[in-house]
Amino acid sequence: MRLSATYILIGINILIFAAETMAGGTENREIALKFGAQYTPYVKKGQWYRMFTSMFLHFGFIHLICNMYSLYNLGPALEYFFGIPLFLLLYLVSGLCGNLLSYAVETRSGKNKISAGASGAIFGLLGSYLIFALLPGYGGVSLYGILRVLGINAFYAFANRGINAIAHLGGLIGGIAVTLILLLLF
Repeated sequence: MRLSATYILIGINILIFAAETMAGGTENREIALKFGAQYTPYVKKGQWYRMFTSMFLHFGFIHLICNMYSLYNLGPALEYFFGIPLFLLLYLVSGLCGNLLSYAVETRSGKNKISAGASGAIFGLLGSYLIFALLPGYGGVSLYGILRVLGINAFYAFANRGINAIAHLGGLIGGIAVTLILLLLF
């Protein structure tokens, strides 16, 4: 059986979710902050690790299931195409780009909220698929399908004030950039 980074990422997210649940609940703000949720005032104080740790935290079971289902569906083909190290690079850099853009917007606006989730990284994977749909020679990726998924998710993210839509946008941009760089280099 082949090692799968996608399934390992899903497993890590589920284990951290279980730990959050046992510590007091995944929708508890104090627990989220204790486990490393992103909060711009804390990042400004030097807690930069939150840009990374927040990608593995989720607010509630539905949040976890939606992100892990998306990762389950999007991850394997990209992992197969890029290989495990470059797939992990794509995933993690996309998530970090989402968190960095969120940090920049919150720093500028002064409106801070606690955020967490794998959505920035997931949107990075969607950005990668978008590149494959746009480039000739990478058949099998439907531009219409990707645009439909992005459109539905963007509408939902920007319509729901509890979702960090800026992190989604940053992840998408990060995924597009990383994919283009990887395709140029390899």
